[in-house]
Amino acid sequence: MTLHEPHTRREIESLGEFDRVVSERALGGFRVQSVDLTGRTSVLLGTDTGGTVFLGCPMEPAAAAKVRADGALVFPPVPDLPFDPYRSRLYTADVLYAGLDGGYAATPDALTYEWFQRTMTDGDIFASMLRAIHDDTISDALDERLAGARVVGVMGGHAMGRGTESYAGAARLGRSLTRAGFTVATGGGPGAMEAANLGAYAAPHPAQMLDDALRLLAKAPSFMPSVTDWAQAAFEVRSRWPQGADSVGIPTWFYGHEPPNAFAGHIAKYFANATREDGLLARCEAGVIFLPGAAGTVQEIFDNATPNYYASRGEPTPMVLVDRIHWTDHLPAWPLLRSLARGRAMESCIALVDSVDEAPEALLRLGAGA
Repeated sequence: MTLHEPHTRREIESLGEFDRVVSERALGGFRVQSVDLTGRTSVLLGTDTGGTVFLGCPMEPAAAAKVRADGALVFPPVPDLPFDPYRSRLYTADVLYAGLDGGYAATPDALTYEWFQRTMTDGDIFASMLRAIHDDTISDALDERLAGARVVGVMGGHAMGRGTESYAGAARLGRSLTRAGFTVATGGGPGAMEAANLGAYAAPHPAQMLDDALRLLAKAPSFMPSVTDWAQAAFEVRSRWPQGADSVGIPTWFYGHEPPNAFAGHIAKYFANATREDGLLARCEAGVIFLPGAAGTVQEIFDNATPNYYASRGEPTPMVLVDRIHWTDHLPAWPLLRSLARGRAMESCIALVDSVDEAPEALLRLGAGA
């Protein structure tokens, strides 16, 4: 029995799972997460729920009273929130951008960012608790989604515009990594992050598809001034070429002015940026590729380098920096990284390459030598 088995077996995350478990045994010890049980009143009244935890499960008053009397712990749904703090699944672009035809401001993503801005500094412990619960459930769902995957992170600046060669290169990188059997994980936002998720999405399609998609997206090169136009261009690509490959985006409402991109198949969006940053890098066990970026990307390089330096997560993981001039002259992170690595196990796990097309081979070489 692995460490994950008891945890996984105790979670009920859908009505189908609920029905199956109830047909086989009592609910004691299970955690029922964000499942609408208003249609299961008779089942709840006739089932022992002692020791069960219900997280955000709508149910009829009679059922709620009965399960509490059994000794179940009930965290009821919170009304008037634009998000579900107990959600059991990662987001999708369709969920976050629901209602986009009426303008981005009316979407769940925008409404949640507005709620976050309103509550993040008011000192309300209840709002803080809701954010913490939400982020913990997202981490749980992310672990479930990535179990067994070979995850490679692609980091880079949000300012990389559609229609540029840099954006096209990042898209080719995402496609190459996905075709090599990796799961691409990015910060989930625009720019280099979107490009890598786009490339992953394009992996099962013919080569011409990516070229055509890049031309279509270039008509809305940035999420400024209109997130609506920028996002709609992405959904048009998805509509023309459905059934793209999967990848993961891990954005944050802390930087909510940067919208999530629509090409990540699964989106783990957090309120706490520190939780999001550490969680993103920690899950990239097959390595991280750093495209040119500014302060945020520099932070990610050394957030990744620190556990590699101390071996606090086990063996060091590959780190590939792309664009020699950028990382040695413009923002000289490479000389510092190389100095840190000298004489340590991580020294054989870092590389600097000139072009994005060299990055997949460098990653594979470093991984083979780790």
